[in-house]
Amino acid sequence: MISNKRILIAGGTGSLGKTLVERILSRSQGKPAKVIVLSRDEAKQHNMRVEYQQKNTVTDEIIYKDYEQILEFRIGDVRDYHTICSALNNVDIVVNAAALKQVPTCEYFPYEAVRTNITGAENLVKAMREHQFPVETVVGVSTDKACKPVNVMGMTKSIQERILITGNLSCPSTRFICVRYGNVLASRGSVIPLFREQIKKGGPVTITTPDMTRFLLSLESAVDTIFAAIKNALPGETYVPKIPAARITEIADALIGNRDIEIKNIGIRPGEKIHESLVSEEEGWRTYDRGDYYVIQPILPELRSEGEITDYEYLNKEYSSADNVFSFEEVRELIRSNNLMLDQEPLMESDY
Repeated sequence: MISNKRILIAGGTGSLGKTLVERILSRSQGKPAKVIVLSRDEAKQHNMRVEYQQKNTVTDEIIYKDYEQILEFRIGDVRDYHTICSALNNVDIVVNAAALKQVPTCEYFPYEAVRTNITGAENLVKAMREHQFPVETVVGVSTDKACKPVNVMGMTKSIQERILITGNLSCPSTRFICVRYGNVLASRGSVIPLFREQIKKGGPVTITTPDMTRFLLSLESAVDTIFAAIKNALPGETYVPKIPAARITEIADALIGNRDIEIKNIGIRPGEKIHESLVSEEEGWRTYDRGDYYVIQPILPELRSEGEITDYEYLNKEYSSADNVFSFEEVRELIRSNNLMLDQEPLMESDY
């Protein structure tokens, strides 16, 4: 799938970006010609470079021995058009994981979310349209909050999806596709690292409301979704993994275990939903079931590919985190299977 390809990962120093880079360098999908990490955080790039230097020192695996020839770091921001033009030169695949993604932050600084989440995507499409870069595939990494958005983060990511999907019309030689999923377990800023720190300090563990549910996805499964979309998605399609959901209270209970820790309800934060959706009721009528994934067809009729889709059933309804919620035992096992219990290997600060 990615053999001899040059891959640009915008936002490549984030939790998802780092896992994606590691999976690409593992050569499970073929040996890439180049992996370019674009981000504006110099410190994270330095830490990432040091991690690979250490792996190169302690392991004999060839995947780390030649990482210096494959892995390239670029300082830059998707907000800057000239940076994007420079980064896209001679690239085959682009994964846009750059985002402002903290819901309260986006509520207080909405225009900053617009600049990263919307202008960043437009810069990608504009650069390819105006300079005719021969990029084969662009993958936009989106979120459940883009579905029926009620907050700035979701609104900007929803528009980002539309900008990238519409890029199929203005740049017909490039395939623009998206992936959309919910909370990634233990990613930076997610609830599990927060609960763990609160428990370590003796509590209280703070939850917004007892009724709240969220989709839960491991970083590895998030990367699997990106690979599945690159391999199989038609232009304009959005891949949505079928993933478990849980009540936030049961995540807290599973992490607390037998400890004497108070759980405190602090109320819903600005812009939060009680339940998240990955497919809306309206999208359900153009969403088909493809094994481990739901696939949303583009809203633009010019991009529909009904003739190429056979033997698939349409969802015809909403896909919400309130559906098929895990039991407490299942939540506890999910957390333990991802080594996130406090009695297991602790999270590193770089994983928050």
